[in-house]
Amino acid sequence: MKINSIYIGGWFQRTMLHLSEIYDFLRDGTSQLRLNKNKLLELHENLGIGSIEYGVAGEEFVTFLTSEQVRVKIFEDGLITVGSDQVSEDTMFADVERLKEYYETRLSPAINYLFGLGAPVPKELANIENIYPYFVVCENAKREEIAALLARTERQKYFEFDNKNYSVLRGDKYYFINNKKAKLSTIERYIEEQVFIREFKGQLHRYLNLHRIIWEKIDAVKDRARVKGKDILKFSTKLESYRKTVTLIDGRLGQMSTYLPTRERIAKQDQDLIDFLAISGYRYETLRDTLDYMREIWKMTTHYITSAQKLFDSIKEDVTSSSINSLTIVTSMSAGAAILSLFTESEPEFTAFGFAYFFILAFVGWAATRLLKWVAERRRYEISDIEFDKNIK
Repeated sequence: MKINSIYIGGWFQRTMLHLSEIYDFLRDGTSQLRLNKNKLLELHENLGIGSIEYGVAGEEFVTFLTSEQVRVKIFEDGLITVGSDQVSEDTMFADVERLKEYYETRLSPAINYLFGLGAPVPKELANIENIYPYFVVCENAKREEIAALLARTERQKYFEFDNKNYSVLRGDKYYFINNKKAKLSTIERYIEEQVFIREFKGQLHRYLNLHRIIWEKIDAVKDRARVKGKDILKFSTKLESYRKTVTLIDGRLGQMSTYLPTRERIAKQDQDLIDFLAISGYRYETLRDTLDYMREIWKMTTHYITSAQKLFDSIKEDVTSSSINSLTIVTSMSAGAAILSLFTESEPEFTAFGFAYFFILAFVGWAATRLLKWVAERRRYEISDIEFDKNIK
């Protein structure tokens, strides 16, 4: 058995405009954006680019080969594959780590810096560790040999596929592809579509989990039967940060809906993928249904945040009204004291008692204001909301 090549990959939404910017950067380390030129050149040099090409295969793409014989392919929709044919059975795990290291510590930082301006990635997603699918391409291997490789990496088989051109034995993170007589381009197309489908599904799953986290955080704010006046601003700020995250996710979901039809159309027009589509073609429709479901979930989350913000806005109005009433009381006390002094003095005189009386009056006013503020901050406001049974999803 011979291991011919190993691939890893990833996907994040991009467009043909981004691809043009990537091509400019990969070609000569420049960008039209206001980015540090020295930093760009440093990142470009770190990639070790040997040769670069711009092509079209259903979608536009850029591919380059590094001085370490690592081949990178970047499509206009954001799909990226990183592969190498400088591999062997004895060094398979080291080769996987080598590709992963290149992707994570050299390619990703360069792409992230290039697109560091504009709408941010939600912080809840920024530090998520990616688990890439690892594709190991073998040549004329026996099924027992492939099964032995899988046993070295994972405990169980998830999927098996076989046709006259190639077969696939898949675990959780590893795909072992036995090439019988298929063209290398066919194997690569299969890998590209698997990366896209898996990454698309993975993003949707992360968004589902993030929805659950944010919903629970909103619940933690709204489920308080009473809230202190001094905490209202803190909770309102939290709700606003949640709204920002929801807005960003909603935008990402909207972008995802534009990529799926294009990928599906190109795949179904590719004669080399007929066997693959016979068993996996339905997954595009499944992804589309899941995406529609997620968009509705996030629409509900948006409405939930809006209702929570309205609730706290009404409480803030009550606090403001209470503060105004408190100031009115203090002002009335001061005015009453001033009027009283008009009837107790025949004519104004500057005396030691007058000065003392003035400061006592000012202190009383200040103390009354502080007391009313202290009471307002510790006053508990009712939070009335409709309760739902969360056991039904």
